[in-house]
Order: sequence, then C-alpha cells, then structure tokens
Amino acid sequence: MNKFIRLNITAEGQTEERFVKETLSKHLGNYQISTDVRRVLTSKDKYRRFRGGLFNYQKAKNDIVTWLKEDNNKDARFSTMFDLYALPGNFPGFDEAKKIQDIYVKVNFLEEKFKEDIGDYRMIPYIQLHEFEALVLANPQNLRLEYFEHENAIKALEQLLKEHDNNPEKINDNRETAPSKRVIQLIPEYDKVNVGATIAGINGIDFLKEKCKHFGEWIQKLENLNK
Repeated sequence: MNKFIRLNITAEGQTEERFVKETLSKHLGNYQISTDVRRVLTSKDKYRRFRGGLFNYQKAKNDIVTWLKEDNNKDARFSTMFDLYALPGNFPGFDEAKKIQDIYVKVNFLEEKFKEDIGDYRMIPYIQLHEFEALVLANPQNLRLEYFEHENAIKALEQLLKEHDNNPEKINDNRETAPSKRVIQLIPEYDKVNVGATIAGINGIDFLKEKCKHFGEWIQKLENLNK
C-alpha cells in the first residue's frame, strides 16, 4: 500500500487557494496525496501577515524557501499555482521567455528556470496559461449557474473559446485580452474568488485535464507522486 504524500502548494491569490481546497485536494486524495495550500506572503508587520498577489518574485521565493525549511521531510512535495499573465519582471528566465513564441515551450521554460532557482528536488512548479480563468473558460456554460441573465455574454465567451481552437489556455495575456478581462468585460459582476473558483471545478479535474493541456500535465505529475 502506498504511503500518503504531503503536497504543499503556494497559490498566487484567494481564487487559486479556494480552488485547491474545494476541488484539487479532493481529487488528489484519491491518489493518497494530502494537500495543503497557502497564499504568497507579500508583507508582514509585528502583528499580522499579509498574503495574496504575485508582485515580486523574490518575496514569493522567500516564502517558498521558508516553507521548504519548515517541512523538510524528504517525502514532502511542493508546488505553485501562479499565473503567466502579469508575471513579475524579476521572475527567473523572464527576459529570455519573451523571445519564445510557442506558449507551451515558454511556460515550460519558465517553470524549469523557476525550479533551478529554488534548487530543491521536491519542488514541482506550475504556472497557469495564461490565467486562472482559463479553467473557467474550459466550459463557459457553467457561468449560467450564477449569471443566467447574461445569456448573450456567455454565448460570446463560447465563441471566444472556438476562436482559440477550443483551447482556453491559448486565450492571451495582455491587459485588455487576459481571460479574466474578457469575462469581466461581458459580465461586469463576475466574482473571481467566490464564483470563479467554484465554477472552474464543476466538471471535475479530469475534464480540466482534457481541456487544458498544460494544466493536465501538471496534474499528471501530481497524481504520479506515489508511483
């Protein structure tokens, strides 16, 4: 019988944190993986710690390295859930990655540079193409559950998905066209944390693995931790 693997995930923000807690941790439990998640530590004072937002790579690295030291068990594993969109300029390999046109080659390159910089074999970096909302747009129909009055907007998002070869990871990452911006333009009241995190997981992790190639590759690595 395989032993339980402890997986610690550093999430960019509340949305990713909630998705891990509500959806991903249940899925990985079937593979005897116990998942913990916390947001990036951005600042702290004498009384409090403030978490959420990937604004500076060095701060994120310091937080991850601290957790690696806190849980120094050789069987523990660590990962991240960061967005490629608005990745900070001091991220490892950031300038070199700008020259890479293929999004999958680019994100794999960044993850490899990230892993090298952390320098711990237990680290399995993950960067979302291009933003968390790719998981929401894997099936725009799910938005009807919360925003049923926005029928035309949801149809427009379905058309957007078709225009990107039905691959939500291809929906690009500039300020006007990032996935979350597309959703908010059409559904202004879209609530990323309270709605997006839940809607993304409605069809289950296996559905998302099929629709989102890079996400699927990450999940496959996690599922195989016990093998």
